[in-house]
Amino acid sequence: MYIRQLFQSSHLQWARRATFPKHSQGRLQRARRWAHSGGGTYRAVIFDMSGVLIPSPGRVAAEWELQNHIPPGTIRKAWISGGENGPWMKLMRGEITTEDFLQEFGRLCSEIVKTSVPVGSFFSLLTSEQVAKQFPVMTEAITQIRAKGLRTAVLSNNFYLPNGKSFLPLDRKQFDVVVESCLEGVCKPDPRIYKLCLERLGLQPSESIFLDDLGPNLKAAASLGIRTIQVDDPETAVKELETLLGFTMRMVIPNTGPVRETVEIPRDSLEKYLKDLLGTQSTGPLELLRFDHGQSSPTYYVRLGNHQLVLKRKPLGTLVPSTHSVEREFSRIMKALANAGVPVPKVLDLCEDSGVIGTPFYLMEYCPGLIYRDPSLPGLEPSQRRAIYTAMNRVLCKIHSVDLKAAGLEDYGKHEDYIPQQMQTWIEQYRASETGTIPAMERLIRWLPCHLPKQQKTTVVHGNFRLDNLLSHPEKAEVLAVLDWELSTLGDPFADVAFSCLAHYLPSSLPGSLREMALSVASGLRDCDLTQLGIPTAEEYLRMYCRHLEIPPPENWNFYMAFSFFRMAIILQGVHKRLLPGQADLAAAEQNKKLTEYVSNLAWDFAVKEGFRVFKEMRPQNH
Repeated sequence: MYIRQLFQSSHLQWARRATFPKHSQGRLQRARRWAHSGGGTYRAVIFDMSGVLIPSPGRVAAEWELQNHIPPGTIRKAWISGGENGPWMKLMRGEITTEDFLQEFGRLCSEIVKTSVPVGSFFSLLTSEQVAKQFPVMTEAITQIRAKGLRTAVLSNNFYLPNGKSFLPLDRKQFDVVVESCLEGVCKPDPRIYKLCLERLGLQPSESIFLDDLGPNLKAAASLGIRTIQVDDPETAVKELETLLGFTMRMVIPNTGPVRETVEIPRDSLEKYLKDLLGTQSTGPLELLRFDHGQSSPTYYVRLGNHQLVLKRKPLGTLVPSTHSVEREFSRIMKALANAGVPVPKVLDLCEDSGVIGTPFYLMEYCPGLIYRDPSLPGLEPSQRRAIYTAMNRVLCKIHSVDLKAAGLEDYGKHEDYIPQQMQTWIEQYRASETGTIPAMERLIRWLPCHLPKQQKTTVVHGNFRLDNLLSHPEKAEVLAVLDWELSTLGDPFADVAFSCLAHYLPSSLPGSLREMALSVASGLRDCDLTQLGIPTAEEYLRMYCRHLEIPPPENWNFYMAFSFFRMAIILQGVHKRLLPGQADLAAAEQNKKLTEYVSNLAWDFAVKEGFRVFKEMRPQNH
């Protein structure tokens, strides 16, 4: 253990800002060098925690004092009280327990304001997950720094928690080196703690950049020859770091693009709403992008200050009845399924006031991950493709295994006659969006109600379950979140299984551009060699599902496929009508009309196959 011997009184004004580190797993490869204007090279970036990676304790203290009617500055005065031998400094050096600290710190605060101060509640807030969240811009920066081959470290003044563990509110894997004051017995700005960090990195001072929000800490680092960046605002600091290293650190948000004029939303009104909702940590410019897979109900990436959100709203214009129910999606299904262990995005807020952005909307936390748009999964190994489809199958089984009573979803829909009810609803929606006669649709409207399957089981059904409605882990076959629940209800689970197999029966080269259409499917698998790709066939996928749930496969699979393509055609027809002049979002509305006709013909093909199956079963047997 190092024993701190030097401490100047000027340092005490900064004692209120403890920093909270994370340990790391070292990387084996040699750090890459990045040239800078001074003629040397940088090989590592060292981060302070408080005010750099997470909000500073000073800000937390100020807000806590305001909420608890404690005179402003009380916590800060107690922090610097006693100098080097004060309870705060002893806590950061690991010399006293949390219990002893709270007792002594509480006494100091009470002496300052002449009344009892509940410092335990402040300490709980300071160490809570709600407060100790890493700034997204810093998370992105660290990811990009490591991707370029540079090393990362965190150099912190931290402390022990009541459970005896050091306070580490971040992911250790982000850093190659972590230096913790409570473990080493020495705090910044003592030069020895910087030297210790450099020694563990295996680097010279001139090869490192150090980010901190406190002047004395930066001065001590600079005196050793370390390049420093003063952090007043994380966004500004990252821009300065980008200039020094010569590459961008803002991660591209996948599957997004600029917001088109026809789906633009009032930014000033939205920004005011978000600031009222999110509070003081929502400063900075509003960033807005449009997800390209949310054509049915427009979906946006929103960034305000340290918050990354997803906004899903109802479309503008006249809507087909009973569709685009974002209120129902937010209020009932997503919250219930999250509690049932189904991976769904974390929902935050529902705004039913159309005066804010023109239509009701709800907000979710943004979760980084991959959305596989091409069902053939190009660029992956066969084993990886099979694993992804297996994970997709397993999460569907999980959805269909939710205990309706325990989840509070017994009244989420009717428990029987799902297909007949759906037929009535979808036919009504088709008639409401009809812009011309499509012969195959008329045949299906007559045929489907006459060949309804018997429902074997009632479960939650997603209603739009496809590979590109899943947010997948970027490094392993795991579904992080199931998206797009606006069509969900209770019903026949085989309808979901069939809908998830649509891509198996679509050709790899499609008429028109499905990438621009509501379903966001770029291609199909019908003419692909699935064995070579490692992707299970539709039949294998169905058997996998039935085997996992220990149920027999349905005899009338062709009906379920006909019904799925019938629904797909109606969804496309609804988009087509909404994209007519006056509500145009895409230039190729006429292509969408042709696509509706194409998909309805596929649905009729399955109806014909089902008809032949039934006919063969009805033929008299020869004796």
